[in-house]
Formats: sequence, C-alpha cells, structure tokens
Amino acid sequence: MFKQQFSNASDACALAEAIVDTVREPLLVLDHDLRVIAASRSFYLTFSMTSAEVLGTSFYALGDGAWNIPALRSWLSQMVSGTTALNDVEVEHTFPGVGRRVMRLNARQVSYTVGSSTTILLGLEDVTRERDLARQNEELLRQKDVLLEEFQHRVGNSLAIIASIISLKARSVRSEEARRHLDDARDRVISFANIQQSLHASARSGVIALGPHFARLCQAISQSMIADHQQIRIETRGGGKATTRDAESLGLIVTELVINSLKHAFPEDAANGLIVVSYESCGAGWRLSVSDNGTGKTQAKGRMKGGLGTGIIAALAKQLGADVTTVAGQPGTIVTVRRAISAGAGPSAAAQAWAKVG
Repeated sequence: MFKQQFSNASDACALAEAIVDTVREPLLVLDHDLRVIAASRSFYLTFSMTSAEVLGTSFYALGDGAWNIPALRSWLSQMVSGTTALNDVEVEHTFPGVGRRVMRLNARQVSYTVGSSTTILLGLEDVTRERDLARQNEELLRQKDVLLEEFQHRVGNSLAIIASIISLKARSVRSEEARRHLDDARDRVISFANIQQSLHASARSGVIALGPHFARLCQAISQSMIADHQQIRIETRGGGKATTRDAESLGLIVTELVINSLKHAFPEDAANGLIVVSYESCGAGWRLSVSDNGTGKTQAKGRMKGGLGTGIIAALAKQLGADVTTVAGQPGTIVTVRRAISAGAGPSAAAQAWAKVG
C-alpha cells in the first residue's frame, strides 16, 4: 500500500524530507561517503548552522571538524562496512557557537532494493543536562559520605568522653547503689558506641550482615568487661541480613543480654564460662537467642525480672514485632527473641519452617 501510494520518486522524496524536518531531535541523512544529504530543522537550531554550511559537506568537516573524532570514525566505518550498528554512543565536545555538549548518537544504515547505494540515518540527542545532573549527584553523594564520616567520628568521640565522665563520677561517689547505677549507665553508653562503630564499619548499602556485626559487638564487650583472670568466652553463631534500623535494635538487644549474663550469670572466679549468641532466619521470620552456662534457674528469675535492661529488651522486641521468652535451667539461661514468619502463614507451615531452622 505504502509503495503503491508513493510510487512516484518525487513524492517519496518529499515525504522523506518532511519526516526528517519534523523529527524533534537533531537528525542527519548521510550518503555512503558520509556526506550530508539532509538535516532536520532541529539540527540547524541546535548547532547554529545553515543549510549552506551543512548540505553536501562531509560529516567529519561539520562545525570546523567537531565530529572528526577517532573513536567515532572507527564506529561509523564499521557500520558502513556492515559489521555493526551505532547504538547510544556518547560524544562530549566543545562545538563552535554552542559550547560544550554531550551528544548521544544512534545510526542505522538503510539499503535499497534497486541499486547498491545506501543511506545512513544518524540521530543525535543532547544529553548534556542529564550528564551534568549525574555528575552533580555523584559530587553530592561524595560530600554526603565525607560529612557522614565526620559525623560518625564526632559521635564516637562524644560517647567516649561521656563514658569517661561517668567513670570518673562513679569513682568519686560513696553510695554503692549510686556507683552501681553509674556503672550501668557507663556500660550502656559504651555498648551504644560499639553498635554505632559496628554499623558504620558495615556496608553502606542499607543492609547489614548480622554475623560480623554481632561478632564485633561481642568482641568489644569481651575486651571491656571480662577480667584477665576470668575464663569466660563469647561465641556468635549463624547469621543473616537486616536493615540498618533493625540491625541497630538487634545489636542493642544482644548487648543488653550479653552484659546481663556477664554481670549476673558467673561468679568472680568463673571457669569455662560460655555465652552463645545465635541468629537464624527463615524468610521474613528470625530467631535470636543468647544463652549462657552460668547460674541458671536459681538466680535467673531475679536477674531477668523488672530491671532496666529487661525493659529495654522488651521495648526493642516490640518495635521489631518480636516476642521474648526466657528459659532457665540448672545450669544456664536462654533468652530467645523471635519474630514469626508472617501473620498470614498457617501454623503448620510456620512450624515446619522453624523446624528446619532448628
């Protein structure tokens, strides 16, 4: 139908010229020798050129040789020989009269049924603003990282100063109860500093690997709270991933439970003491447990009921949509914080999934 309607060559030529002239982006029509046969109105406006300067001119001579770029010559040469097409090739250049531009080029070779001549359609898209915005975004992200580094450094220093001040105050008070409360406050400041440092050391993608995160926390707690003469080990097992926000809450729970075990589960001359931090996930559900082989049932009720640490753990668990259970025996205590797989999952499916977790 199309061929029948435009069987007259002059009509077909007029249609082709009209199409080229109405294309919104700059467009060139080149012959086999890469000389300009036609150009869109957008091309003339974009590069401030006239038809007299463009038509019949070699593509590489346009704009005082602005397009005479070795890499572009190579691509066009391969396309003319039929070995490749020109797809989304970007060229950055300072063009006479218009300044620096970043142009994205696409070209196709059109072959005809009569004769052996070919025509090349070369489209040019001005992506200067797009590329400038991308560079600005990269610079803003770089500045954000620098500011975040500075902020993290200042927060860490401030927490260390606060912990030191609390320690000095604890040594100066006469009341044993006041000293104990100050020591608790200092330990929590230190634990928060450890969590902040651990999260900062982790990936910046917004997703934290919990295994290494818990390991760093437990190492910091061990170094600051276990005396040289005490034989107590802290082990971390399992792993998974969580958002930075959830990892922060889970880290605070682990810190509270481990500190609680170190303070209350073992005597001063403890031998072969062991605290195990374990984390396992199943889909959207997970289970965190902290167990020790310490004093167990006889003292667990007293040390797990109504204290500040217990309140903190309960609040954090609620925030995470999790439940807290405590099992005490002879010896040892296990505190488990668990979030169900999903509210819509049937009980049998959930039970089977958790059975696989362990």
